[in-house]
Amino acid sequence: MSTAAGWTAVRVTPAAGGREALLAALFAAGSQGVQEDGDALVTHFPPGTDEESLRAVLLAADGGAQVSMSPADATDWSEAWKSRVGAHRLGRLVIAPPWLAHEHDPATTIVIDPGMAFGTGEHATTRGVVRLMQGVVRPGDVIADLGAGSAVLAIAAAKLGAARVAAIEYDHDAIENAEENVERNGVAGVVTVIEGDANVLVGLVAPVRVVLANIISSVLVELWPAIDAAIEPGGVAIVSGILQEERAAMVAALAGFGWQVAAEDAEDVWWSALVERA
Repeated sequence: MSTAAGWTAVRVTPAAGGREALLAALFAAGSQGVQEDGDALVTHFPPGTDEESLRAVLLAADGGAQVSMSPADATDWSEAWKSRVGAHRLGRLVIAPPWLAHEHDPATTIVIDPGMAFGTGEHATTRGVVRLMQGVVRPGDVIADLGAGSAVLAIAAAKLGAARVAAIEYDHDAIENAEENVERNGVAGVVTVIEGDANVLVGLVAPVRVVLANIISSVLVELWPAIDAAIEPGGVAIVSGILQEERAAMVAALAGFGWQVAAEDAEDVWWSALVERA
């Protein structure tokens, strides 16, 4: 029987480069919240879900994904998933969902509604960039956040004193969530959410002192000439979305553009780095 009589638990492990497409597919199919459990994306769908159709949609988004489905209990998963999203203290900053934000100092708390965008603090790549940003972002900085998702990194930059941040995101479905997060954190005067192609837009917001790019490695390499051109002399970039097994290849690619690693962060299978011109 293809249509589930009760709630369906769905666990999807993306192939390399398929995470963002699968997130978009899950939300488009009706997921109300996605938890990132290591590399896997975990969510629940309500009774009446056509599991075969859902599986086809997910595999169309990422043909190499591993998809598993199983019956779930009668819990109201539209609310229960919230209990699995926690607050993360990362140096001076905390990333917290709205229902936990009151427990932390508003000045140093990034309040992110884990809605239709990547970047809740639940993923190691987000945490790696936030850790590296501290001591790098300076008061008055102009910053570009490429592949901004929920705008979590752009908001973090504003909380660290940046004067102007362009949060650039290609996925139309993520824009409303990003804008709501910017308003929620009181940084609308600093962070501007811009929908479009980072390869084009980063040049239009240049010069910037810092580029933040939590993007898969292949896309990052394609973007690098535009990133290089946008960063002012003495400026830096913080990159993530890179598997630790890809580190050597990424370091070599950056060296080919005249850039080198100044600091790095590793968590689970993910690698993040602060890079500067050699």
